[in-house]
Formats: sequence, C-alpha cells, structure tokens
Amino acid sequence: MAEIALKAVSKSFGSVQAVAELDLTVHDGEFVVLLGPTGAGKTTTLRLIAGLEKPEAGSVLIDGLDVTETPTSARNVAFVFQQYSLYPHYSVFENLAFPLKAPGQNLRKEEIKTRVQEIAELLRIDHKLENPATALSGGEMQRVAIGRALVRNPTVFLMDEPLSSLDAKLREDLRVELKRIQRDLGATIVYVTHDQLEAMTLADRIGVLDEGRLVQVGEPREVYEAPASVYVAQRLGSPQINLMPVGMLDLPSVPPSAATLGIRPEDIVLNQSEGAVAKVVNVEHLGVETVILLELAGRHLHALLGDAASLEEGAEIGIGVREGAVLFFDVDGQRVDPVKTVVSEEAVYGT
Repeated sequence: MAEIALKAVSKSFGSVQAVAELDLTVHDGEFVVLLGPTGAGKTTTLRLIAGLEKPEAGSVLIDGLDVTETPTSARNVAFVFQQYSLYPHYSVFENLAFPLKAPGQNLRKEEIKTRVQEIAELLRIDHKLENPATALSGGEMQRVAIGRALVRNPTVFLMDEPLSSLDAKLREDLRVELKRIQRDLGATIVYVTHDQLEAMTLADRIGVLDEGRLVQVGEPREVYEAPASVYVAQRLGSPQINLMPVGMLDLPSVPPSAATLGIRPEDIVLNQSEGAVAKVVNVEHLGVETVILLELAGRHLHALLGDAASLEEGAEIGIGVREGAVLFFDVDGQRVDPVKTVVSEEAVYGT
C-alpha cells in the first residue's frame, strides 16, 4: 500500500470553490474518513486523488511520487462508488475477474481464478461465484463491488459513500466486514461519508470538511471530545450536542471570550437537588438507552441515559453537568479553553 499527500490543493467549478488549500496526509495502511454534509468537498477530494479531476493549485503525491499530472490509469488507485455498477449479464466470478482482464494485466487464467477465489473468500461470497449478479441481495452486490476494487491489488482505495444505499442492518454488517478487510490487508483507504456513525466506527482518523476546507483532523475520540468549532461539534454525536448561550447555567471557569456553551447529551446529569430546573418534554426509549427531551428557559436540550423509566412527561427535574464536560465557543464558533481553576471534589455542578 502507499501514503497519500495532498499539498495546498484547490479546485473550483465556476464560482464554486469545491476544495480550498487542502493539506492532508493519509499514512500507509491508514483508514481516513472524510466527513461533512453535501457540498463540503468530500467527493471532489477523492476525485482529485484518483486523477478524475485536476487541481488548479497544489499537488497530489502517492507513495512519495508527484502524480498531479499523472492520468488515472497510471495511478493504481481503486474507486468504489455508492452505486454497485455491476455487469448484470455477468456472474459474480466474471464481475470480479473483469478488472484482471484489462489490457496490460497479462494474467493467465489460473492466476485470475486464484485471485478471484482469494478475494471472494475474504468477502465471504465464495459460495456465490457462479450466481448471476442480478440474483444477489443489496449487501452481496456491494461486496462484489468492493471485491472488484480489491482484486486489482491497488496501492490506494477510494470509497465514496459505498454503504449509503443499504438498509441499517446491512450497513452495520458491512462496516464490520470492511474494517476487518482493511486490517487484514493493511490497506490505505480514504472513505467519504456524511454519516457520523460510519466515521466514528471505521476511521483511524477523521477529517471534517466545511465548504471545501479541512477544519479538523484527528482520531475519532479526539474530534468528538475536543472539537475545534461548533461546526465540528455538530458533525459528531447522536443526539447532537446541546448549544446554549453563556449565562443559562451558572458554571465556574467560563472564559471571558465564551459566547456559547456546548454540552453533550450524555454529560447532562438529572435529579440534581441543586441545579437548573427543566421540564421533561419527551421520553424516548431506544432499548439500551433512553433519550430525554428537556425544556430549559424556552430552549430544548437532550439528555442521554441508560435507564429513565421513572421519568414522566411534564415532570420538572433539577439538572447539572458533569464536571469538566462543558465546551466553550466564542462568537465566531471557535472553541476556547476554560479558565483553569483548582479541581473541585464535586462530581457534578449545576446552577
């Protein structure tokens, strides 16, 4: 496999700046997920790495070689798209073997058969090799699509929301399989999604994009716990982070430049004898956890609990926040550090 480096890469389409001065290094064998909403520049970044788009500025390096001017066919990258794009009149074996029969491959029949069998076993579809592509389930079709990328043994894998068209259970199953395959092969993968759960479970590192700019890169837990901005904080977490103006809660160590408080739902503590009094608006049981919708001073907040069967809609309850869990943001939405104080022995604090 290989390392990928994007150096000050920019690309626009007319008046739209799709990617702006993007610097990113994906290490050999690393799984990097690019996260952001539609229009953030995720797919354009993949296409720049693949050579399907040419940057207006900056350079693209693969395995230390500048490939900015190198055509796609000479980059040895594999692209997996959202749609399966299988040949419906071919069997699974023929679909997997197709890339190995391309001009320049020069592989013997036995070599092709061996390679296809290896990939089919890795993807656990070896019992489907003789089936027509049209007889497969959605999950099996996506496995074949991924297999066509794997069979070529490329230096880099680029994946553009390959699981988004599947139902929730299949997405979960294939996330596990994809991570297993990546670890087994030591593959270098750049994966695009707008799904924060995919990003958190798959990535070695997450890169968050906002209107073509890379605003934060880090390990999933790092980006979740220490987001660089309100924008990044809202990209990860379900339910979303609670945002409120400074002053709604009486908190210690509030930095002077703070304008907004950010509190994750799991960091709200209920049944506090001393704290702000909130009204329970809704109780939503989701199996292993319960989501509580609260109203405080006209604003809605979410709390995430393991068990809240005793709470009833309409009840009033004291709330606090786990010590050290509050995030502070300035008027521009950038995170600022809290004022350092002597650590208290109290586990939680409220108003």
